[in-house]
Order: sequence, then structure tokens, then C-alpha cells
Amino acid sequence: MKYLPIILAAVLLLAAPARAENVLRWASQGDAFTMDPHAQNEGQTRTFAQTVADALINRKPDLSKVPGLAMSWNMTSPTTWEFKLRPGVKFHEGQAFTADDVVFSFKRALMPTSDMKDLIASVADVIAVDPMTVRITTKTPDPILIDEITNIFIMSKSWAEQHQVTVPPDMASGKESYSSRHVNGTGPFKLELREPDVRTVMVKNPDWWGLKENPHNVDRIIYTAIRNPATRVAALLSGELEFLLDPPVQDIARIEASGQFTIQRTPSPWTIFLGMNAGGKELTSSSVKGKNPFADIRVRKAVNMAIDVNAISQRIMRGFAQPAGQLVPPGVHGYDATIDKPLGFDADAAKKLLTEAGYPNGFDVRLDCPNDRYLNDEPMCQAIVGMLARVGIKVTLDLKPRTIHFPKVQNKQTDFYLFGWGTDTTDAHNHLYFLGAPNSVWNATAYKDAALFADIDKIAVEIDTAKRDALIKDVSLRLRDAYTYVPLQHPIIAWATKKGVDVPIVLDNLPHFAYARFGN
Repeated sequence: MKYLPIILAAVLLLAAPARAENVLRWASQGDAFTMDPHAQNEGQTRTFAQTVADALINRKPDLSKVPGLAMSWNMTSPTTWEFKLRPGVKFHEGQAFTADDVVFSFKRALMPTSDMKDLIASVADVIAVDPMTVRITTKTPDPILIDEITNIFIMSKSWAEQHQVTVPPDMASGKESYSSRHVNGTGPFKLELREPDVRTVMVKNPDWWGLKENPHNVDRIIYTAIRNPATRVAALLSGELEFLLDPPVQDIARIEASGQFTIQRTPSPWTIFLGMNAGGKELTSSSVKGKNPFADIRVRKAVNMAIDVNAISQRIMRGFAQPAGQLVPPGVHGYDATIDKPLGFDADAAKKLLTEAGYPNGFDVRLDCPNDRYLNDEPMCQAIVGMLARVGIKVTLDLKPRTIHFPKVQNKQTDFYLFGWGTDTTDAHNHLYFLGAPNSVWNATAYKDAALFADIDKIAVEIDTAKRDALIKDVSLRLRDAYTYVPLQHPIIAWATKKGVDVPIVLDNLPHFAYARFGN
């Protein structure tokens, strides 16, 4: 009978119930564009990327920088950085991580079809010093390189070669490749299923190098894209979701009153705005021919004055937004509250400016607007149509899913458009470059000001903080006063999470699921 205790123990072990999986089901109105980490520089796409992959330097939910695939980094000259890599890391499919993967990933991210190339445009070369050391040299000093590379996620070189994805797919032209729906990262979760615009499933990576320091207990993540706001709320309240990234502002009080969910709130480093094609010879969507109304600063200023940004923040956003007066938002280095003053709603003054510009009866134009990207983007655009009608500008509203709207902006096939920008780097240069520089893929204004563009470039290389901050303020003012954009609002982020589940809210509105927890 000496084996009885062992037999009993085995029986009890087999009879014990298996621990239930901690499944985090979440939703938002718009899916990621792609699983390729370099093909699209867009918020939801970066959320998915940072869930399955790592950068050399990662960010915590408070956006502080922490070692990722680089354990340490050191500036050896004003234009040279060395990174000591983390040993023993493997990609999800088993390939060993080395310096060759870093070199490959950075060079891939710099390719013409990569949407991340502007983030690291200062990079001149990336070389492997040895299997666990990488040296990055920049063309000029880059004071925010360390912030910029937190968005350059590392791919396996051998995996990319095997699947013929050494070049990022060209998202602007709608092309896909194997990496559009498959990914092989080193991150905390592995991709199990990808059904674009329907469902994406990720499972815990038990071999993630970060589990020792951050032993999260999320076993599975199931994402569902739910465009309709009422349907998203119904799914949440019925218990089908643990987390809703974008609860409609009009339903937040009802969600909170249910007692089942926690509503987290935080200001965001985002600005929602309108852009105008100020540089084209004529507007393709207008009956005005031979000239471009938006080329006249009086018309652009009139558009700014005709839109009541306070009404948008209070009535459309229900107070979950701060009226904006400039593109650089609060919480970003270089933000200046003295600049962030809306021009002020004045329909009569707007009409007078339009008359002076030669448009006493206004003109017609199409407004391109997404209907599944920003909170209340559709009602916001509908309200703007009515506001502009009061001064004689007849707007045809073209509402499209973000998968159609974003390429329009990237390909500069729009005269008038709603867009939003949140910083990748917590630095004002990000907003000023991507929305102000003529060669930025996200600047569809075609505005021409060589001196302004030169100063935006100076911000990128100025290492004297006082001089750099003065340049940021000056450029912010000049870009604001060119009126090529209509700053509308800086959103206040609200997340809805089921009680007993913790998903720490993040200023940039990109969830870090490796820090999520089940249980109190």
C-alpha cells in the first residue's frame, strides 16, 4: 500500500478543475489597418503592434520609457547611439533575436512604403557591432530619437525573408502582403486569428521575456470591431465585453450608473481638426473653377470663425473635449496654453471676410469625414456642415469608413477633411512636422511657406532646449495663424472597464494589455 498516497494524489490532481482562462474581450469602433508593424502609423494599428511585438525601448502605461529589446543605450557622440540588446529572446515562431533583426527592421521602417519612415528620418545608418550590440548614427543630432524609436517594432529578418515581406506593403494604394494578416514578434501576446474588421484573437506568450518583471494574468484577448455606437454599448452592458475603448460620450453616465463598470478619464495628447487644401490651383470638389477659395487666407480665416468649437465640445462631445486653438495639444512638450486660444465664433465677421475675398454668396465644397475613427466624428461633421451653411459655404458631406478616408488624406485626394493627430513621442515636433511639413504623408493642405518649413526642420536638430522651445512656440503660432487648419478639440479620453478587470488608462489612448489584470 506504499503507493496509495501517490495514487490518491494523482487522482485528486486529475479531478481538480482546470483554472478558467482569463479572456479579455474588448471592442472599439474601428479595427487596426494591418498587422504589419511598419506599414501604417495609426493609433489602433500601433495598439495591435505593441501587443505582439517589442521595440528597442518600450513604454509603460504612464508613457515612461523602459528597456525593451535593448537593455541599455548610450549616446557616444551627438549623432551616435549604441544599444546593448537583451540576450535569450526568441520570436513567437522560435527564431533567436539578434542585432541582425534590429538592423533589418530599422532599414525596413525607412523604406518608401513604410509609414514609419518620417519618425526616424534622421537615421543615417544602423549597423550590428556584434550579435548583441547595435549602433545607430543620425545625419544630424536628433534630440528625440529615443522617443521616436519606441514606435519602431522589431521583426524577424529570417521570417520576413521566408514569407517575402522584406518590404512593407503600400497601404496608401491598398496593397496587402503576408505581413498584413500575420505577425511574428517577441511581444507579450501571439496572434492566433486575424479577421480584419471582424475579430482578432491573441493569446498569452508564455515565453515573453517580460513576464518575470510583469507577470500579467491575461490568457487571451479577443477584439471585435463594432462600428455602431449603440451596438457597442449594448454588447458592454450585456456582459459580452470586459473593456470598451471608446464608449460614446452620450452613454457614459448610463454605463457608470449600471454599477458594473469603471469609467476612467484622462486628458489626451490629441487634437481633432479640419484641414483645407490651400495650395491647389483649384478645388476638385467645388464648382468654383480657375481659382481656389482656400488659397485665400481670408477664406481660411472665415472658415475658422464660422465654426463654433465651444458648441462642438459642449454639445457634440458632452464636455469630453477641450476647445482647441492650435494643433499642439496639452500634455505634450512644447504646448503653450497662451497659444491654445480658439479664434472665436463670429458668423458676421466670417461673412465679411468671404465678401472681401470675392465670395459674397459663399462657395461649395465637399467635406471628407470618417465615420468610425474618432468619437462622434459623424455628428461633429454634420454640425460643421450646418455651421458653414450659415455663412454661405455649401458643404456636401462625404462620410466614409476610416479604411477609405485615411488613404484619401495620404494620397492628398481631398479638399477639406476631418482628421486627428496624437503624438507618438510626447513632443510638439511630432504634430508640427506631420501636419506642417510639405513632404509629410499626413499633410494634405499643400500649404507653401518655405521659411516655416525650414524652421520645422530646425526643431528636429536643435539640442539647446531653450532655443528649441522658442522655435516650437514660434512655429506653432505661425502655423495657427496661417489658418490652413481649423483646430476643433482636444479630446478627453474615457474608457469603460468591467469591475474586477484593470486596464490602466493611457494618455495616448493605446491600451497596453501586458499591464492588464484580472482580479482585485
